[in-house]
Amino acid sequence: MRQDVPSLPLADELSVVFARMSGLLLSEETVATALGLIGSLALEVVPGADGAGVSIVDDAGRRSSGSTDPRVERADALQYQLDEGPCLAAVADRTLVRADDLGADSRWPGWASAAVGLGLRSSMSAPMVTGDRTLGALKVYGHRPGAFTAHDASLLVLFAAQAALLVTHVTTREAARRASAELRRAVTSRDVVNTAKGVLMARHGVGEETALAMLLSRSGGESGSLRQAARSVVDSAVRRRR
Repeated sequence: MRQDVPSLPLADELSVVFARMSGLLLSEETVATALGLIGSLALEVVPGADGAGVSIVDDAGRRSSGSTDPRVERADALQYQLDEGPCLAAVADRTLVRADDLGADSRWPGWASAAVGLGLRSSMSAPMVTGDRTLGALKVYGHRPGAFTAHDASLLVLFAAQAALLVTHVTTREAARRASAELRRAVTSRDVVNTAKGVLMARHGVGEETALAMLLSRSGGESGSLRQAARSVVDSAVRRRR
């Protein structure tokens, strides 16, 4: 749980958080790093929070990231296993889900009982929504009942909205970097094949189609083996020039 800090207006509290998050937008961090920052900031800025993290729900499934405490990871895993809990409810309903006393909460009996066994008694989960897409939920847990106030709830909701923008931005940038790398690999592979065709055309006095057929014959028709066969031809030409 964070140390006590002077009470600030909600806008001032968020401005500090957003400034730190904006720094990440200008860096070359990954999605995992961004989620880790979001979890640690949620723990820091929400009074009463003893654990925090992010639940991502997408086509790849449900998973947790940026968890600040092993208990958070375990509580999340139980939600996915039991198919019930506040994070999943926040994602499904696209609204803040708050539980002031998990020991007396009947909405998710199996999960709530397990969470209490982990030493968690309060929770808040806010959906991370951007446009019509729900990315997941930002959540905080407390070890005592009634750990969170209405002010804390408002803070978490606004924080989650900003976090959704951050995750979308970093995800898009990471996907673009990955696509660029794949494109560079594809161009490199194509250059190797073209170079090898040129070597065979010059060496054997054949046309481009015949040279390609020779490479395909060496590779067995497989794309990965085609690149290997092309690389072998180019390397042999380099050795001959030495």
